[in-house]
Amino acid sequence: MEADSSLFVLVAAFAGIVLLFIFLYFVPVNLWITAQFANVRVGIGELIGMRIRKVPPSVIVNSMITATKAGLQLTTNDLETHYLAGGNVPAVIRALISADKANISLTFKQATAIDLAGRDVFEAVQISVNPKVINTPNVAAVAADGIQLIAKARVTVRANIAQLVGGAGEETILARVGEGIVTSIGSSSNHKTVLENPDKISKLVLQRGLDAGTAFEILSIDIADIDVGTNIGAKLQIDQASADLKVAEAKAEERRAMAVALEQEMKARNVEMRAKVIEAEAEVPKAIAEAFRSGQLGVMDYYKMENIKSDTSMRDSIANSDKNTKEQNPGKGENK
Repeated sequence: MEADSSLFVLVAAFAGIVLLFIFLYFVPVNLWITAQFANVRVGIGELIGMRIRKVPPSVIVNSMITATKAGLQLTTNDLETHYLAGGNVPAVIRALISADKANISLTFKQATAIDLAGRDVFEAVQISVNPKVINTPNVAAVAADGIQLIAKARVTVRANIAQLVGGAGEETILARVGEGIVTSIGSSSNHKTVLENPDKISKLVLQRGLDAGTAFEILSIDIADIDVGTNIGAKLQIDQASADLKVAEAKAEERRAMAVALEQEMKARNVEMRAKVIEAEAEVPKAIAEAFRSGQLGVMDYYKMENIKSDTSMRDSIANSDKNTKEQNPGKGENK
């Protein structure tokens, strides 16, 4: 009996400890006491309800204590609703306190909307108080005289609380500033003018209202560095001249090919005409023979014709020999 009673006592003690832990889990008495001493009115039933809704009471109560001490008028229901929506409650409280201390108009609704939009609301308030400097990458542009300039700028921005939800980010600011720099340098008649007065770029870019529709307000644009690049105009002229030369060479090659084709065609026609001459000469003996048979050509006539051909051949030979002699001795006849 004593053993059974001891076992019962141990089981009862263990069950009591388990029940105590369960009670303390669902009823965070220490957290409730802390809230009461911080003048935060939150009931035990609300804390139990937070546990049931899987909302950590410590996050809500500690945030309420911080907000109350800072003078913010919030309720646990507001904070719990934002937590259940997936928001960062401590970050929102810190942002509201920072905005209140800096006299920046920021409501709880705006802060929660910015937080749920995926932006760091506390960082946004910090940028509103302490402006941020954004360094642009190297921006290459060409002046009207064809000289390339490579500029780098520093953009000082301040967060625009009213445009944080739905406003464009830093990438848009950098893209617009780069576009403005390219336009400003491109409209300059001479690259030396840009090098002498780089502040003209800043003034022209600022006048374009580049921060419209963005989550930032541009305070200043400062040209940090300008380097002279390559002579784009001369390079383009060289490329154009090279292209023109290739076109001219192609046209010349086309004309040469046409001339060669025409020459070959004329040679072929010459061979064709010679063949016709040989063919015609082959008909002469036939005609002579036919003339003999028909009695239209006598023997004496034939010999006379042969003598004429011989004389003509002899004269051609003499003329050719005199011509060759003059070509070999061009000044001999003139001296005489």
